[in-house]
Formats: sequence, C-alpha cells, structure tokens
Amino acid sequence: MITFLLRKLGVLIPTFFGVTLVAFIFIRLLPGDPVLLMAGERGMSEERHTALMKEYGFDRPVWEQYLSYIGDLAQGDLGKSIITKKPVTKEFFTLFPATIELSLCAIIIAVFIGLPAGMIAATRRGSVFDHTVMAGALTGYSMPIFWWGLLLIIFFSGILGWTPVSGRISLLYYFEPVTGFMLIDSLMSGQEGAFSSALSHLILPAIVLGTIPLAVIARQTRSAMLEVLGEDYVRTAKAKGLGPGRVIGLHALRNAMIPVITVIGLQVGVLFAGAILTETIFSWPGIGKWMVDSISRRDYPSVQGGLLLIAAVVMMVNLVVDLLYGLINPQIRHTE
Repeated sequence: MITFLLRKLGVLIPTFFGVTLVAFIFIRLLPGDPVLLMAGERGMSEERHTALMKEYGFDRPVWEQYLSYIGDLAQGDLGKSIITKKPVTKEFFTLFPATIELSLCAIIIAVFIGLPAGMIAATRRGSVFDHTVMAGALTGYSMPIFWWGLLLIIFFSGILGWTPVSGRISLLYYFEPVTGFMLIDSLMSGQEGAFSSALSHLILPAIVLGTIPLAVIARQTRSAMLEVLGEDYVRTAKAKGLGPGRVIGLHALRNAMIPVITVIGLQVGVLFAGAILTETIFSWPGIGKWMVDSISRRDYPSVQGGLLLIAAVVMMVNLVVDLLYGLINPQIRHTE
C-alpha cells in the first residue's frame, strides 16, 4: 500500500506544478489590462498606472513573474486580490462552503436516483424502463447546463412560482454564518421559516448541477450490473434457489459497486466545472461565481489561486478514490 501511495503521489506532484503553469499563463492570455480594469470608468494617469504596474510586478518579464509566484506559493502565499485587497486563501475558504453544500446536494440527488435507476434498468434489460432510463441519461448528459438551468427557472420559478430565482436564502432572514452551510446555519438560527427558505433556494441549482453526474452514474451502474449478472457465481447463486433480492443485493451489487464508486469520485471535477455555470445562472455566492467575476476583472491572484485550490481538492479526492479502489480490489495495487 505504501508503494501504491507513493506512486500516486509521484504523479500528483508534477500534475500540480503543471496546473500552476497553466493557471499562470491562462489569465495572462486574456485581453485587458488588470490595472486599468481596476480603475474602472474613472481612469488614471500614466504615472499612476506605471506605479501600480510596478507595485503588482506586472512590469517584469513573464518568466520572472512566474518564478516569484512559485516562490510565494512554496511559502503558502497565494497573494491578495487586486480588487478587494483580501488574501486569496481567505476569500476562497469563505465562499467554499456554499459550493460544497451545493455539490453535496447535487451528488446526493445523483446517487439516490442514478443507482436505483441503473440497477432496475440492468435487471430489466430491453424493457420500456431500461430504454427510458438510457434515453433520459443520454439527454441529461447532453443538455447544456445554462440551457437546462434557465428552462427550470422559467418553468418552476416563473410559471409555477414554486421556487426562488436566485440566492441562497430570502432577504427577510439575516443571521451570522457559523459553518458557512446555509441549511445548517438556518437551523441553528432558530428563525421560523429560515430553513425552508434555504432549502427552496437550493433545490433548482442542485438539480441542475446533479443532472450530468446522475446520467453518468445511471449508465455506469447499468453497465457494471449487466457485466456482473453474467458471471458464473451469480448464476450459481440463482441455481441454489436464492431470491432475486439476495442475488442482486448480496452478490451482484457488491461487486458492481467497485467501478461505480470510482465514477462517483471522478464526478467531483465535473461538479466544480458545472458549478461555474450553475452558480452564475442562479447567483449562488460560491467559488464558481467568484471565479467568473475574477476572470472578468482580470484579478490575476484570485484566478490563479482559485484554480490551484480547486485542482488540489479534485486531486485529493481522486487520490482517496484510488486508495479506496486499491483497498476494495487489492489486485489493482499490484497491476498499476
């Protein structure tokens, strides 16, 4: 296991430094002067512009800026936002709970619907339900998030008036955040109706964000179950007279879950990518919306730091999934 872990870390470390290079170059390829954008419509004198360029180090060669950035990064310093003057790390972890709350609800919806749907589709292969699930999964995977989100807003918020359009909670409620998770904080506040307001604001964005993972999980579960149901030990269990529930739940599902768990872990990156559009559409104050705003303002430190921290979270989750996969199936540790 130690060798397996070291091998995985040996891949993650150069990957992380590759992400630093991509993040550093990406923001600088975008047109626009960050100092002029910071000034806004007021503008600034040439002398002030030159002074700010020197203050932020933008007047130095790009390679020199990158080496300075790596040096600061090695000390745990991701810099300060050009716009807010706040440390990037503080801003990130202040908004991160909102994205985590949204992502957790999305993956819960995806798992609790996708797993049973895939299992039933596999056990009823070729049926109307099977074709319906696969058609729905293909549709859900293919739909653009921004189109799907706007469609749900128009129908459920505009026509039916069942859900709010944007935000995390109604403006009628105010309380100091304790955990950063609105569902928990609204319960702890003791204000009547606060929790239901927070929940109603969460439903639509969670459904939109969870649609693609739901489709992937349903298809993977069906595929894994079909493969396992054709194995000899499953046919032997049926021949011994075991009921369908025990055959599927005790024998088939346990082995089919190995690739499904891997797929669920890999959906973390999909959730973060989808959160950028979802949070923008629903004005959800999380990391995704913060990144979009930072890019539009050419806030170099915020974009670079945000990309690095998101990449670090995704890589850590994937490492945990790899380790769990190695524990569940020890053969993986010896073949990789």
